[in-house]
Amino acid sequence: MKLIIGNKNYSSWSLRAWLAARAGGIGFEEIRIPLFIPGSREHILSHSPSGKVPCLIDHGLTVWDSLAICEYLAEKAPQLWPADPAARAVGRAVSAEMHAGFQNLRQRMGMNIRKDYAGHGRTPEVEADIARITAIWNDCRKRFGQGGPYLFGAFSIADAMYAPVCFRFQTYAVKPEGAAGDYLATMLADPHMQAWQQAALAETEIIPAEDVYG
Repeated sequence: MKLIIGNKNYSSWSLRAWLAARAGGIGFEEIRIPLFIPGSREHILSHSPSGKVPCLIDHGLTVWDSLAICEYLAEKAPQLWPADPAARAVGRAVSAEMHAGFQNLRQRMGMNIRKDYAGHGRTPEVEADIARITAIWNDCRKRFGQGGPYLFGAFSIADAMYAPVCFRFQTYAVKPEGAAGDYLATMLADPHMQAWQQAALAETEIIPAEDVYG
């Protein structure tokens, strides 16, 4: 199995698939392609038909799109979704909401692990996205979090989908209170998240469009 990803400092979609594979105990070869440099798109297209990362290749089968990759991984590691049907349904709903929504947060608070952008990006529209994400975290922890510190107790795809938001909150000094704040601390302390962060900090590439606040 091969997983094609972008820069760890910037590529939020890559993080989701990588984290799900790691959490699921699934071995893979990591192919990292720095983004937005000469030849990068052609390099990605040699693996991914969409021309985007992440892309998973497993014995000749190619799967692209982070959520599709996570669902494929869950077929190999069913523990990546909650066993309870109600929890699993809510997990898929909040994952799909993350996958399709929160455009203001994405645009104003891009993932940039190496930076400290405290106080930046806090438009009313972004604040609304933050409030919704915080509500999701609080609700999932209250209703389904009895079995552990993650959204549905044990780590799941839902956590992988919200992982880049956790790094964004760290970068932009967003500090939710209560259960949501505890969940954020859990995610930032997760060993796989820590490993990704250390690799991001070691990178040297700069994408000027992503370093929007200097």
